[in-house]
Amino acid sequence: MIRLILIILLLLTSLLTVIKAPTYNLWKLAIAAAEFAWVFIAITIVVLLSGFLAQRYTTTGTVLGLIAIVLFLSPLFRAYDVASHLPKAMDKALGDQSDATPLNLSVIFSGYKEAPVAYKSLPYCGNLHLDFYPAIHPGNHPCIIMVHGGSWSSGNSQDLPELNIYLANHGYHVAAINYRLAPQNICPAPVEDVYQAMEYLRAHAEELGIDTNNFVLVGRSAGAQIALLAAYKQHVQGLKGVVDFYGPADMVWGYSLPASPLVMDSRKVMENYLGGTYSAVPNNYAASSPVEFVNKSTVPTLIIHGEHDVLVAYEHSIRLEKKLQDNGIKHFFLSLPWATHGFDYNLKGPGGQLSTYSVLRFLQNICYEQQS
Repeated sequence: MIRLILIILLLLTSLLTVIKAPTYNLWKLAIAAAEFAWVFIAITIVVLLSGFLAQRYTTTGTVLGLIAIVLFLSPLFRAYDVASHLPKAMDKALGDQSDATPLNLSVIFSGYKEAPVAYKSLPYCGNLHLDFYPAIHPGNHPCIIMVHGGSWSSGNSQDLPELNIYLANHGYHVAAINYRLAPQNICPAPVEDVYQAMEYLRAHAEELGIDTNNFVLVGRSAGAQIALLAAYKQHVQGLKGVVDFYGPADMVWGYSLPASPLVMDSRKVMENYLGGTYSAVPNNYAASSPVEFVNKSTVPTLIIHGEHDVLVAYEHSIRLEKKLQDNGIKHFFLSLPWATHGFDYNLKGPGGQLSTYSVLRFLQNICYEQQS
């Protein structure tokens, strides 16, 4: 009986790889189920074997367990399908070619082979500081500015540092910034902080080894909205492009169709960031929507979003891509059919590998296109 109960629980967990998570806690479990699937597969196999070894098993439990294993494997199967088309799709969108492999099964278990990178905490404006990860090779290098997520009211520069280390190993400086948080500070305060961080990095470029003609903004979730707005709102000297990980790009539309209250009170989150409800401050919503600022001179953009995102609707990225297409802007949209919000928590997982590949391809293209 215990075996059957465990198998049913594992089967229910595996369903999160093919359906959207209905609650906040199940959203977190959905990340684990898809991006750490081998852990759940191993547990399922152990539970199945326990019945055989003890000669106490039921056909029902065995069948359900096998179904769970297939479902846990489904993100990997779909990731390989995306990977089979990804290099050529990026070749076409970016106008270059690469022989790199988007997805490697061995990486899931062994990880990336990287040298450790120690960061320096540098004050850049008042009480704000940034964490600077230097490229492992000497010389001047492009600088990637990381803008963390956290619903505009939480999070910090040390969130998800694995991509920072990965990029430092591939010839990029990374500056992961802190910014002023809501509700004490409303938009555009965080955008202004991005500009201040860039000014600091320009002023200290010689000592830090920064190529000031090659800045790129990367943001996750709320940080993606900040990064996109900073990139699109005005011309920024030396900014070559922006990377949007599952960010809200249309704040007006997003307020009109909020997330499930069982997952997040997204309207309250937006009200805290923008200073009130849409009816009270409609101009703030329009002024904070990156899609409103896309034009013919917008910088190249990489969009990355999972179709099962329950915190920031996938539609945000569809709307942004259409606006970029309409204006003829170089861009690429990496769509992950199984992935939910924050899937890149594990860079070694299927979604983490595909997004990391895409980010590196994009950076190599926009930072070094003149040299090529």
